[in-house]
Amino acid sequence: MMFRDARREDVPAIVALLADDVLGAEREGDADDAYLVAFEQVQADPGSRLIVAEADGQLAGTLQLNYLPGLSRHGMLRAQIEGVRVAAAHRGQGLGRAMIEWAIGQARERGCGLVQLTSDKRRPDALRFYESLGFTASHEGFKLSL
Repeated sequence: MMFRDARREDVPAIVALLADDVLGAEREGDADDAYLVAFEQVQADPGSRLIVAEADGQLAGTLQLNYLPGLSRHGMLRAQIEGVRVAAAHRGQGLGRAMIEWAIGQARERGCGLVQLTSDKRRPDALRFYESLGFTASHEGFKLSL
């Protein structure tokens, strides 16, 4: 297993991972120019990393890790984990756990005092998974589509 920053040529495979579940299929589309523009924006932001996991030379998982500076909690730097996906052929083998633990380690190295993430309430298995890693459902999240 190897974790690395995503490359432009990974974008179609990452988009396929994002779309590979019931909720993702509703939100994602074909890997078009909009995804490439978003990829370039992530790459240009020093506080953002798009990560892929490779297993046996294949893209097996992805996540995005963002570092969020703020004034609250005495100026604590936070890490936000988003877009966690594991390829169907690699699910149930510990890859998701390894990805999250790796991201937590990266956050510690960067000096973050908190790691946060959100997961859709319609993904009960994901909610249990994050709780098994020590995350607590401490806040109620809200979204506003624009």
